[in-house]
Amino acid sequence: MPVRILVADDHQVVRTGLRTLLESKTGWQVCAEAANGREAVEKAGQLKPDVAVLDIGMPLLNGVEATRQIRKLSPQTEILILTMHDSELLIQEVLAAGAHGYILKDDADRNLVAAVDALRRHKPYLSSRVSESVSSPAGGDSTTFSPSSRNRLTPREREVLQLLAEGNSNKEVAAILEISVKTAETHRANIMLKLDFHSVTELVRYAVRNKIIQS
Repeated sequence: MPVRILVADDHQVVRTGLRTLLESKTGWQVCAEAANGREAVEKAGQLKPDVAVLDIGMPLLNGVEATRQIRKLSPQTEILILTMHDSELLIQEVLAAGAHGYILKDDADRNLVAAVDALRRHKPYLSSRVSESVSSPAGGDSTTFSPSSRNRLTPREREVLQLLAEGNSNKEVAAILEISVKTAETHRANIMLKLDFHSVTELVRYAVRNKIIQS
């Protein structure tokens, strides 16, 4: 059986490079590409790939939220996060969301094939530079982490937060998420209240600082 892989990154040149690396391995097939997080979730739900390689900073839905949704839609799909960031908090957050692999983009040429090979066998994989950044709980599994304080927001609120930080209006958020404008406005009000924000500028700064969107 071929290994079926989904590749998601908002840059075409990155997706092409990843496809070339992955398909150099006999029997491996990139079954789909996605340019944003929502598209990645949709294609993963349809195709149920063995492994999904996700960029952390995708538009419309970031890699953390995409991981959570893909794991619900296709529990057998293993998630490999590919990113430029080696922040310990971010690593813990994506692993808590259900990803079992995390490598840095500038290590991809050395680690990508090994990471996907491990994940297709349902083995976790962290590149050596990432492993050095992670503090495992004493006596615990190295892939188990406590969620960050950001989890006081619901999954839907985190989606809305990203879309607002990307500059979408309440009406545009409603259209993207297929909810009413009133519901979008309610989510926005709850986010501002929970995080004690008084302007969209504060919201954008928070999203950039927490790697929800790219600066």
